[in-house]
Amino acid sequence: MFDVGLGEMAVLVVLALVIFGDKLPQVAGQAGRMLRQFREMANSAKADLQEGLGPEFKDFDITDLHPKTFVRKHLFEDEDGFVNGKDGGLFDNEPSYATAASGSELDFGERPPFDNEAT
Repeated sequence: MFDVGLGEMAVLVVLALVIFGDKLPQVAGQAGRMLRQFREMANSAKADLQEGLGPEFKDFDITDLHPKTFVRKHLFEDEDGFVNGKDGGLFDNEPSYATAASGSELDFGERPPFDNEAT
């Protein structure tokens, strides 16, 4: 999340000591309380959103709306949540073919079933 090295952390600590001096524990406590309040507000907003959406969306997760997560979930994962491919990769040497409605695999070059009324 934050890319702060050891040297940068030391500079931040020295700066905090210089700026706040003996009030540093009070400022740190206030910052901790403020962070806790933000976390509680975010959790309550998430709970309100899930409650407002209704029981159909009880498994809804806000992080699913992130574009990378959305694409990965809807394009690259199957119904069980596993990434397509034998070894968990997206691409394999052998292509993965769609299965027919009966559950059997399609032969190479065979077209999947198509319903004109569904599209």
